[in-house]
Amino acid sequence: EELIVESGGGSVQAGGSLRLSCTASGFTRSPYCMGWFRQAPGEEREGVAYVTSGGTTRYTDYVKGRFTISRDNTKNTLYLQMNSLKPEDTAMYFCAARTSEYCTLWTDDFHFWGQGTQVTVSS
Repeated sequence: EELIVESGGGSVQAGGSLRLSCTASGFTRSPYCMGWFRQAPGEEREGVAYVTSGGTTRYTDYVKGRFTISRDNTKNTLYLQMNSLKPEDTAMYFCAARTSEYCTLWTDDFHFWGQGTQVTVSS
């Protein structure tokens, strides 16, 4: 059974950094597409960034230049380095995986989800 587990969330002041990690297990092969999403209270879940198994990345405009997504295919582990954090980055962050060979930032396109890790940025 496929399982995704996130870690690394926490509280930080504006301008600080956090690194999120996500481990995917139970997959017969490394998922083609892995991504980070976030959901703030009262808001819809939105895509933050994705990375393909080949290393292609894409970011939402809100985080470009501040966040870096990466993955280790040998460990089925995904990372999100978040720098220059802002209070508006406060949200529950979710890791997701998609096995089909097509990558998007749409939540509906991802089939496997973790439980999320909270990130809180204070001003």
